[in-house]
Amino acid sequence: MVMRGMTYLLRLVLPDRPGSLGAVATALGAAGVDIESLDVIEHGPDGAVDDLVVGLPESGLADALISAAQSVPGVHVESLRPHPRAAETVRDLDIVDALASQPDQALRQLAMLVPEAFRAQWAMVLEATPFALPRIIAASANAPREREFATPWMPLATARRFAWGEEWIPEVWTERAIELACAPVGGPYQAILLARAGGPSFRPSELMRLAHLSGLAGTMATSALKAGRHGEGSADSLLPDGAPSA
Repeated sequence: MVMRGMTYLLRLVLPDRPGSLGAVATALGAAGVDIESLDVIEHGPDGAVDDLVVGLPESGLADALISAAQSVPGVHVESLRPHPRAAETVRDLDIVDALASQPDQALRQLAMLVPEAFRAQWAMVLEATPFALPRIIAASANAPREREFATPWMPLATARRFAWGEEWIPEVWTERAIELACAPVGGPYQAILLARAGGPSFRPSELMRLAHLSGLAGTMATSALKAGRHGEGSADSLLPDGAPSA
């Protein structure tokens, strides 16, 4: 019996050639790698970007995984990072269902569920004005405690990712090699900030998904408020238990 070792999230860029993915699967299998799940991130005329959750045998090495994948001509490993085997991937439809079932909790649901759907570490929903630091009105359980930072990118018109080392980003986030993306939530002065440690970078297709989900959450939250079903009491009640308020 093969003992199971580490699980990784492998992002591949594959050429637009029939059989490329099958060839990668064969090469990984020959190296003792078990493909546990696959998600297509983007597909265009130049090829596809796929995320694979893969398991190595107990004695397996990550370098061997990369070598096996890139042994297929034209295949490039964009990133590889450890992935918790116990994590159950949340799909976009799961988030839509959660938002629809609890529209008065839409911002909390968005912040809590989006990280897993995007295989990210944390998310927070911010509200900002041109003359004040942002106020955090919802956050995932493991959102950072660095809550006083400027948001020169607000008001926000569309989803975007941030370049490495932008001045507004807290230094401790930069030290953790965090990739950041954001999208407006129901208006230009409210946004979700999503963080992914260790890469990969957020792709345009992921920004479009984030924009769709955050826009839907903002619409539902606004409708619930107008209908008198906003039973939150205060913005701080949207924060996870034990999280510091802004």
